[in-house]
Amino acid sequence: MSTQPVTRPEPPETEPEAPAAAGPELLPTADARRTWAVLGDGLRSIPWATALALLTVLGGSAAGLVAPWVLGSMVDDISAGEGLEVILRSAALIAGAALVGGVLVGLGAWQVSRVGETVLARLRERVMERVLHMPAARLEKVRIGDLLSRVGDDVAVVTNAIARNGPEVVTALAMVVLTTAGMAALDWRLGLAGLAALPFYVWAVRWYMPRSGPYYARERIAMGERSHALMGALRGRGTVRAYRLEEEHEQVIADRSRTAMRLTIDVFYLFTRLGARMNGSEFVGLGAVLVVGFFLVRGDLATVGMVTAAALFFHRLFGPIGFLVMNFNDVQQAGASLARLAGVIDLPVAEDPRPEEGPAGTSLRVDAVSHAYAPGAPKALDGVTLGVAPGERVALVGASGAGKTTLAAVVSGLRAPTSGTVFLGGVPLDELGEARVREHVFLVSQETHVFAGTLLDDLRLARAEAAPAEVESALEAVGALEWVRALPEGLETVVGEGGHALTAEQAQHLALARLVLADPDLAVLDEATAEAGSSGARRLENAAVAATKGRTTLVVAHRLTQAQTADRVVVMDQGRIVEEGTHDQLVADGGRYARLWRSWQG
Repeated sequence: MSTQPVTRPEPPETEPEAPAAAGPELLPTADARRTWAVLGDGLRSIPWATALALLTVLGGSAAGLVAPWVLGSMVDDISAGEGLEVILRSAALIAGAALVGGVLVGLGAWQVSRVGETVLARLRERVMERVLHMPAARLEKVRIGDLLSRVGDDVAVVTNAIARNGPEVVTALAMVVLTTAGMAALDWRLGLAGLAALPFYVWAVRWYMPRSGPYYARERIAMGERSHALMGALRGRGTVRAYRLEEEHEQVIADRSRTAMRLTIDVFYLFTRLGARMNGSEFVGLGAVLVVGFFLVRGDLATVGMVTAAALFFHRLFGPIGFLVMNFNDVQQAGASLARLAGVIDLPVAEDPRPEEGPAGTSLRVDAVSHAYAPGAPKALDGVTLGVAPGERVALVGASGAGKTTLAAVVSGLRAPTSGTVFLGGVPLDELGEARVREHVFLVSQETHVFAGTLLDDLRLARAEAAPAEVESALEAVGALEWVRALPEGLETVVGEGGHALTAEQAQHLALARLVLADPDLAVLDEATAEAGSSGARRLENAAVAATKGRTTLVVAHRLTQAQTADRVVVMDQGRIVEEGTHDQLVADGGRYARLWRSWQG
């Protein structure tokens, strides 16, 4: 490789600066048909448990039909002058049916809860799997509040609905179906009379559904908007305080909270109007049964006991129908949340190609790569061409917005170039596929996350089968073993949320140790020492050099001392490479890098 400095033409002054990413967008929401299909898929995945739960609930509901039927028979028996023995036998039958029904209803509720929780657990896993495998470019476009609302609030709503109302809803539906069938079994005309209430029930529900459904959907969206505003204010609290924007953010949060509250009140108002319509439907149905029964008895077409049983059957519907109505809010909310979860499940996933051979070597070549964050937006990268030899360490230098981080993201496979190609070991990244790229490319950014769990588990995220001795060797390589051994439990110390708090420098040490464990062909350090502060910057720079020793490395330099230790320095401006060479050569050349270096030294 030539060691002569290369000075490239500077971009024209009219060249636009690298843009910010396109505005955040909402994730899709599934329609009713797809939501039911997702629920059906979950139930079919455990067919025996689903069938057992359904049979148990139906058995318990059928046992509940015995009491009205026996009471109707008792009316006829007493009218016929039967003795005490018949009455006692009927009472014993009612008691036995109540006992059996109670046991079956209890078992059915347990079975339904078990099925519901199993289906929900698998649904959560599918949602999280899809979110975690979402392409980084798409993930950055999504509103973080909407995403957190789905994996947090929406999952909680469905969980609560299943835990609190799931068994009762299934039991109530079974009781409605079997009780209606029982009325028809007594006399088809009595069953038909009971169905006189059906148009009024349908009218009430059809009046409510199209009005409440959109409200619930908007309520869930409003909650996501509120979460988005809260997360933005909390994550940017330093900036908010520095620019004294507290009142503005409080106003935004208050406005979005009021919107969610207003939608909740509107839905409850609709719910009360539905209750009045349901009561009218019950009056119509019971009145129809009694009137038809009167004429049947008068014409000797039915007995008083049959009409009594039919009236009791219909009255028995008040409980389950009332329960369904009273909990319609929860069911609607759960349905809206389930639709939002199903929308995440249906997010398209790009096919991951499986090449027969991986990269032939560890060289990196960027060939005429351009990138824009949105169609028609200014280019963040404009025709960048760069080669990095195996084992070479190249530092990217430039002002904020020059395109350094965008180039690092493209090289890492996190973003696809708008045009041009990135080659690793002679193979285009898009032909390797995301999973294969992750095996060969490792990115360490300044936004390092410490996962909840033991320190050993946190480090094993890079290589699950790593032995404790290998983990300690990686820590020693980056100069972190001493402070790790000083922790209360060493590698078994719990870190992350609720655990031992690590400093920014220590967190970055862990990220570099993960890099050593992963042993990738290409390491990309995107300002990996920027968050440590001046006191730990030198230690982290030394750790980064040790972690990438002998490895093809691309460094987004936050400090020019990182460029000084690199094999080659690449200066970027407005998405283009404007200078290239070693540190000493570029300083001696007196160009843009030399001016940056003098300013840094001063």
